[in-house]
Amino acid sequence: MFTPAVTVHVNRDSPERLEAATATFETAEPFTLLLEGHDTPTHVHCRLDEELARVASLPQSNYYVEADARTPVPIDVDPSGLEDPVQGYLEVSTGYGAESAAIAVTIEPGPDRVEVDESLARPNRSASDGDGSSEPSRPLFGDRESSDGLSPTALAALALGGVALALVLALAVAATAGGTTAVAVFAVVAVAVVAAVGLRVRD
Repeated sequence: MFTPAVTVHVNRDSPERLEAATATFETAEPFTLLLEGHDTPTHVHCRLDEELARVASLPQSNYYVEADARTPVPIDVDPSGLEDPVQGYLEVSTGYGAESAAIAVTIEPGPDRVEVDESLARPNRSASDGDGSSEPSRPLFGDRESSDGLSPTALAALALGGVALALVLALAVAATAGGTTAVAVFAVVAVAVVAAVGLRVRD
């Protein structure tokens, strides 16, 4: 991840000399101060002025910079809650303050955080879901079975068979006893068969 940085050259071309690579710097996130050592090693003191210290901080103030070496100084920034930019100075000194360099730093307000209601992330449930558990709807007929394992289709076939049997009995009675008796027998048997099938379906 790229981290913004500002550079200060230390002891370049002469001892106890500091040169800031830039005079101004703007950011809304943590950045790094790079102390770029050159000819001779030295001790360097870093500080933030009062305004900048409101929103930024250093891990420590004093650093030893080796010759021809780079010493990174992480500077933490917290722009949360800022409505306007904060301007201050990052100051670097050496030789007990004999030589110093200052960089004008502007901390911009960070992006606004949007609070998201956790309930919005939950899937909506219809009133029919109840406590969240759902049962598959039962078909009106289809695969539903009666208590003795017969499906409605089988019961319907049984009813038709019963009616056909009643018709056969009625014809037989008609051949021997007469038409009126045959009709009565047919009606009784048919009603009995349909009633029995109805009771099975209800169960």
